[in-house]
Amino acid sequence: MDEHAEYPDLVAAHGMVAGKHAALVERCIAVQQIAAPTGDEHRRAAWVAQQYEQMRLADVTLDGLPNVYARIPGRQPKPALLVSAHTDTVFPIGTDLTVRHDRQHRRLYGPGIGDNATGVAGLLWLAEMLRQLPPLAVDVWLVANCGEEGLGDLLGMRAALDRLAGQVGACIVLEGTGLKRVVHRALGSRRYRIRIGAPGGHSWSDFGAASAVHVLAQLAAELTQLHASKRPRTSFNIGRIQGGTSINTIAQAAELELDLRSEDASALQTIADQVLAIVQRYQTVWRDRHVTIEATVIGDRPSGEIGEGHPLVQAAYRSLASCGVTVRGNLSISSTDANIPLSRGIPAVCIGITEGGSAHRLEEWINTSLLPVGIMHLLQLTWWAAGWLGDGASAAGPE
Repeated sequence: MDEHAEYPDLVAAHGMVAGKHAALVERCIAVQQIAAPTGDEHRRAAWVAQQYEQMRLADVTLDGLPNVYARIPGRQPKPALLVSAHTDTVFPIGTDLTVRHDRQHRRLYGPGIGDNATGVAGLLWLAEMLRQLPPLAVDVWLVANCGEEGLGDLLGMRAALDRLAGQVGACIVLEGTGLKRVVHRALGSRRYRIRIGAPGGHSWSDFGAASAVHVLAQLAAELTQLHASKRPRTSFNIGRIQGGTSINTIAQAAELELDLRSEDASALQTIADQVLAIVQRYQTVWRDRHVTIEATVIGDRPSGEIGEGHPLVQAAYRSLASCGVTVRGNLSISSTDANIPLSRGIPAVCIGITEGGSAHRLEEWINTSLLPVGIMHLLQLTWWAAGWLGDGASAAGPE
């Protein structure tokens, strides 16, 4: 780390984390116990806003999405640093959120504990530490945002950067797990819902009438033969199919949801064009049989990146090294809230607070022993990034 990482009262800063293992774990659990499926994050957001208020942070705001904003005043207001963590999870209301401790292996199990209760807990712990330290070089905006998972389509981060337009010079995005990685490349994705409408009817008396399910099955079979380039790496997946009324009904409606991803924007467009060509051909073939086929974009995550040599990326590597953490290779690209700032030319990285596994499963877990390390990494990188912005380095933009 360079001179910006040598923040005042280093011993005191470490002391805020050292010996706080139990408190860190309890904070993660407190967040995880508040259900927050995508599109229904209000309860968790209100709780985060209450935590911000209790800390007496500046400009605490809970908007209608809901995103939660707070500001740590720096020596100058901008270009500000934005630190964010998404509040939503993939688990629906009613999911059993009971946690289980495995102290022998230092693991904590529970739905959403890593993605992203631990990230939100890290954001709150950062707020507590920063308000006790001397002012940073620039303002730090702490945003607990909604809509990161699934069809949330990064709604919260889009709104946060729109709200703070012209103020933000760099972003640090927090995920609960992934401590040993530094994401600085945004994996682009395009998601489609393809809907079929058909006359349908009774399976016996109307046999021969067009079936939405039959048409969709044929179309889906062609989608599984899409050409996905290996370099740049590109993927496709039909995640859901539904339709029909009963076993003895010729279906009047059916639909599927298709996920396309690529490391490269042009490669993503190429595979999307393949999809649209198939849809257009089916529209032509089936039109005379009164079948309608519609493809609607339901998600569009833009790509973008900063190079591995970018100062923010290198600072993250150095911070991890100073914490005794070795970065795992080939983990620089992912689909996260960092997609939005990177696509807008704002330097951004996504980092993790600890390590874990089984994400998006009921048996999701985190390594609790690494929580103090991850929090210290977050503090160091935040302090450095604020100093870097204060020196005007953001004017160079991404590499």
